[in-house]
Amino acid sequence: MRSAAATPAALLALTLDAPSTVWAASRATRVRYPAGCGSGVWALTYTSRFPLPPLPFMPPATPVARRSLLWLLAALSMIGPFSIDAVFPAFPLLGADFGVDATALQQLISVYLITYAAMSLFHGAISDAIGRKPVIVAGMLIYALASAGAALSTTYPMLLLCRGLQGACAGAGLVVGRAVIRDIYDGPAAQRLMSQVMMIFGIAPVIAPMVGAQLLALGGWHGIFWLLTGATVVLALALMWLLDESHPPAQRTRFAPRPLLASYASFGRDRLFWPLLISSSVNFAGLFLYIASAPQIVRGLLHLSAQGFPWLFLPVVVGLIFGAWLSGRLAEHSSLTFTVSLGYAVMLLACATHVLLALIFPAPQLPWSMLPLVLHGVGVQLAFPTLTLLLLDRFSQYRGGISSVQAFASLLLSAVVAGVLSPLLSTSMLHLALGASAFTLVGVASWFWYGRMRRAPPTPPLPRDVALQAQITQPR
Repeated sequence: MRSAAATPAALLALTLDAPSTVWAASRATRVRYPAGCGSGVWALTYTSRFPLPPLPFMPPATPVARRSLLWLLAALSMIGPFSIDAVFPAFPLLGADFGVDATALQQLISVYLITYAAMSLFHGAISDAIGRKPVIVAGMLIYALASAGAALSTTYPMLLLCRGLQGACAGAGLVVGRAVIRDIYDGPAAQRLMSQVMMIFGIAPVIAPMVGAQLLALGGWHGIFWLLTGATVVLALALMWLLDESHPPAQRTRFAPRPLLASYASFGRDRLFWPLLISSSVNFAGLFLYIASAPQIVRGLLHLSAQGFPWLFLPVVVGLIFGAWLSGRLAEHSSLTFTVSLGYAVMLLACATHVLLALIFPAPQLPWSMLPLVLHGVGVQLAFPTLTLLLLDRFSQYRGGISSVQAFASLLLSAVVAGVLSPLLSTSMLHLALGASAFTLVGVASWFWYGRMRRAPPTPPLPRDVALQAQITQPR
């Protein structure tokens, strides 16, 4: 081995505080040293047969994002709740204008969710290929165009078409927005930003129906869609001006739909994939049955006006927010198995209370008939983040893909709940309680199925990754 440390050609001094990446080279090797990892002068030697050893460096600091990032991501996450919940108060007017019944009106929700689910398989992969910002901005502009089309609709099929286009674009903000957080932050920083976004997100289901009800007095049901049009145009302009691209060209991958779908299909060969997917998908379905049935519950069963929707949505939001807080606290002290099991225990208690109150009060009474929704929201938020963590950890190299598959399954099930089950079961609180209980029992059975299969060799042990759990978002 010949050392050239004493020769001028082999002695290289580097100051590692340059503004760009520094390349150190000799006749024998080329070594890349990231800039921004400290200051100092290094004397490099080389050998003619072996590459230079890596130099020690301080890890780069967490990138500093604009302060506006929190509000941009929170606004993007609120598009979904406003697209669904703000329309509920307008159902009677829509039915009268287009001459359709309550079952047909539910298709406004199911069509939106079906297209949302289908495109959720591709939003992340497209943003991996062309960047995050173009996908989000284009999605919001097309959403605005679809909202304007909905406001101008003269036939019910035209309105359904525009709702489908809204769903296809709305997911761009939520799905790709999560990727933006992961691009910029990691660990506790990502946890803080995500929790702040979800706290703001939790306000949307409460204020959306109230805003929709107020707009009915001003411009009828058209005013709701004009508001969505204007809001998303303003949001798109703010994104153009304030959102920085977080996915540089050097890290982008080619978008190839056929290999992408083939990789999705390959997930099914993992034996623990199915119980986790079923459990995480039905986790929210029981609670969403009440949300999708909000028009019938508020107007048909409670006999309230359009101003009465907070009676249903406020307990849901309180439960979801408290459950998210409690899940974060338990992540520091309890195992993943305990957290999920506790979540399902709370959901079972909520379902039992729903059934009991429905038997005691055949005609629902306020506030008692709505209070179990708080418990249901807490249970959903206790179980869902951890179930998602376990599912993602099965495919650590393809977390984006498995996240898209899970979103697709959950949204597709939600579309079935809104379009099929809600019209059938929303005739009474007892039917709704039994339907929600059935979903919860399926989730419990899948969770026990997963536990039994996990204990059988050669499945690896259950992961304990609090940092990753912090990066998982809540449903919707």
